[in-house]
Amino acid sequence: MNIDLPAWLILYFVWNVVAFRLVELDKERAKRKTWRIRERTFFFAALFFGAAGVLTGMYVYRHKTLHATFVIGMPVMLVINFVCGYYIYIIILKKTACFVI
Repeated sequence: MNIDLPAWLILYFVWNVVAFRLVELDKERAKRKTWRIRERTFFFAALFFGAAGVLTGMYVYRHKTLHATFVIGMPVMLVINFVCGYYIYIIILKKTACFVI
């Protein structure tokens, strides 16, 4: 079976796995009371199309779920990710595809 996935879809998936693991790492560090990952790092990861990974990690590891900035901010970032992704797809990828045809 030959499955051709676009490179951007693979990158999106990998980046969200990285964002998910970032939440896991911070949760482990919180348990051990060691150096923590800054909250802005989570938001930067989410801003650059990693909101799904951070949001999933938040609820899988029950981490940052009591912080209003995360409970409200991450779903908003996810919507922004989808809107931006849609416009990037329509404007850049569809435009390029028109020239190929």
